[in-house]
Order: sequence, then structure tokens, then C-alpha cells
Amino acid sequence: MTPALFLDRDGTLVHPRHYPARPEELVLYDGIGSGLRRLQAAGFRLVLITNQAGIARGYFSEADLDRMHAHLRAELAALGVALDAIYYCPHHIEGAVAPYAHACDCRKPAPGMLLHAAIDLDLDLDSSWFLGDILDDVEAGNRAGCRTVLIDLGSEAPPTSEVRRPTAVARNTVHALEIVAAAAGLAAAPTTHVPARWREEAVHVR
Repeated sequence: MTPALFLDRDGTLVHPRHYPARPEELVLYDGIGSGLRRLQAAGFRLVLITNQAGIARGYFSEADLDRMHAHLRAELAALGVALDAIYYCPHHIEGAVAPYAHACDCRKPAPGMLLHAAIDLDLDLDSSWFLGDILDDVEAGNRAGCRTVLIDLGSEAPPTSEVRRPTAVARNTVHALEIVAAAAGLAAAPTTHVPARWREEAVHVR
């Protein structure tokens, strides 16, 4: 069994955008190539885990998503990085496209996509990490038994339950990759980070 680095897509691997529907709308963050290459070379499987409710809402099709992800793979390949697998959830209970308009066990914060990946790829979830920019990502990773990093985009309130509490918080994706590398013994520990909103709300509570 091998560890995985599970990666959310929008806001984590690529710049956030409201329901991107075309390949060129997926723009990788600068500077992430070296961190991804280091972890992949150390034996981590790189697995994309993404909710894609735009399919259920009728904004784009699964074929459109396949084209976007082919573009994403090509952009990563130019950085010397290869995704081992992509898992996406096309469902949403409020969807407009009947085949996808239902509850499921794969839409984050449910851990279904991670659990399916663990079976398909023979992954060790206890030694795996999930990087995401919202607490639904953190909850999915925690429920699957992974360690988790929240990438701070300034949008998330402090977690109100342990299942939504990340192992660490990162300033950005480059910092998140440094945190995982340090935990794997591949680099020195980076500086810690606490979101400004969490500090402000803690002061307000007092």
C-alpha cells in the first residue's frame, strides 16, 4: 500500500473560478510544480478529488469535464507532474439534470471518492493527506482517515467540530506542499499559519 496526496481542484490546484466550463479556465497556481514533483518522487500517488455539481446543474457535460481534465493533465505534465487518477462527483440534490439530481456518497464532505480511490489504487489512507481550500474538503479527508491541510483563501470560519478541524492550515498551495513534505521527512518544517479570520473570531468570542 502506498500513500496518496489527495488534491481538491478549484482553489487548491487551480485558481478558483465560479463553475469553470472550458479548459482554458483551469489555471494552475504558480510555483506548485516542484512540491508536487518532490512528493511524487517520494512515492505519493497524486489523486484529484473534486465536486462537479455543474454537471447536475446543466452548466457543462461530463464530456466537457473530460476535456478540461485532459487540459489539466497536459498542464501538469509540462511541469513534470502526472496525476495518478481523477475522481469527480457530478451529483447535486438540487440539480436540473435528472440522472445527477440526487444525494450520493461521493459528494464532499462525504468521503466516498477517497474510499473508492483507496480500493482502486491500493492506498494507505492513514499515511495519506488531503489538501483543500474549504472545510468540506477537510471533513472528507478526516472521515477517510487522512491527515488534512486547509489552504486559507480567507473564506472559512473556524471549525465547530473535530471532524472539520484540519491537521494544519497553509497560506497557499505551495506552503501546503511544504507541510506535507516536512511531515514525510523530506524537508524542514515550514512556519505555521493561522487564518486572520480565525484569530479575529477567537478575539471576538473572548
